[in-house]
Amino acid sequence: MPDSTTSTAGPAAASVLPAGAAGAVEAALHARRSVRAFLPQPVEPALVERLLAAAARAPSGTNMQPWRVHVVTGAARDRLCDALVEAHLAGQGEADPDYAYYPPQFFEPYLSRRRKLGWDLYGLLGIGKGDKERMRQQHGRNFRFFDAPVGMIMTIDRRLEIGSWLDYGMFLQGLATAAVAHGLGTCPQAAFAEHHRTIRRLLPIGEGEVVVCGMALGYPDWNAPENRLVTERVPVADFTTFHTD
Repeated sequence: MPDSTTSTAGPAAASVLPAGAAGAVEAALHARRSVRAFLPQPVEPALVERLLAAAARAPSGTNMQPWRVHVVTGAARDRLCDALVEAHLAGQGEADPDYAYYPPQFFEPYLSRRRKLGWDLYGLLGIGKGDKERMRQQHGRNFRFFDAPVGMIMTIDRRLEIGSWLDYGMFLQGLATAAVAHGLGTCPQAAFAEHHRTIRRLLPIGEGEVVVCGMALGYPDWNAPENRLVTERVPVADFTTFHTD
């Protein structure tokens, strides 16, 4: 597990939250959701940098800090999105992912959870069972970052092991939670790993880096039906065992 020690000493009080902050942190954690529709309102570059700096406080084994982030906005974002949508519509990428995100065959309880998420989302969007074309179009919206003005492509050095991937997850969680505190929304997007070759053509990402995921960042459009989706979580008792003796 990540080493909680630090190499630079600082004031002890720096790790103590101000009064009342615990509730705000918990509220941000509970409020975070995957946002799939954004307003065109831009996000100030200084705020993006601030969020990344906060997320970078995530723990990592021996302070390795394995995360690498490519932020795309403006014309750079549009060029990337256009190329990715074209590749998606051409059916490219799905057979050549940069890594296996999911198991080759789903099993319970994960299969049921996955199916419920899909049908809950499609139900809000009015996509019926068997409407493969609309499902394909909705999946393709990933590659426009769901219209978010800021897109991020996350990569990691291919030589690193699973421990660094665990650290990366904590970085992503920190980024998503910090965004909520500023009225922003995010959507972590594993779909980008399918199209890593297209991404490499447009961004300076070598074969020595794995495309982990993308992340959309922006101000949520709360009038969009897909943003009414609130996913369920199993109770703590279902995944936790307390040992006292």
